[in-house]
Amino acid sequence: MSEKINTRQIILETAARLFFTRGYHATGLSQIIKESDCPKGSLYYYFPDGKEELALECINCTRDLVIEKWSSKFAEFDEPSDAVQSFVLDMAEDAEKCNYKGYMPFSFWMAVETSSISEKLRSAGQAVFAAWQAVISDRLIAAGMEQGKAKEIGVVIISLLEGALILTLTNRDKQPLLTAAKCVPYVINQCPSF
Repeated sequence: MSEKINTRQIILETAARLFFTRGYHATGLSQIIKESDCPKGSLYYYFPDGKEELALECINCTRDLVIEKWSSKFAEFDEPSDAVQSFVLDMAEDAEKCNYKGYMPFSFWMAVETSSISEKLRSAGQAVFAAWQAVISDRLIAAGMEQGKAKEIGVVIISLLEGALILTLTNRDKQPLLTAAKCVPYVINQCPSF
């Protein structure tokens, strides 16, 4: 049983890396099979609907991984702004550790490519952003913020982070993420409702 799980996981990790670094269109199933070093039959056994199903699973895995990171940060800090700042600083460190290569922001890959490929992929991407925003909003509500404002702040935080990450990777410089981290307390504590 563990061999099956490992093979499936290897295929997913390879596909995610290729989708995020080369793009959905530029990544073929034969390349995923070759780089995962898994038999062709394994890919179709685990993902009978092919590339779209594999991309959906990569999107869902990314959603879950990031939600886990958010939840961990919110459990670590009493103040939501401290947790968000720490999350952003971790992003900057991770991007720098991999020399700004192979650390693709989810939104860039999803929004530019997959949302125009299929409605299933667009819907999955939409659900990812909604889930990430909800984690932030729920924590802000638990800290006493009014629900409407917490939802707005969730949208602003995700937008700020995704934009700063794209700039960081484009410039190969973590400064945009560090600047975003400095702005987090203002966004959370001072930003008026719209």
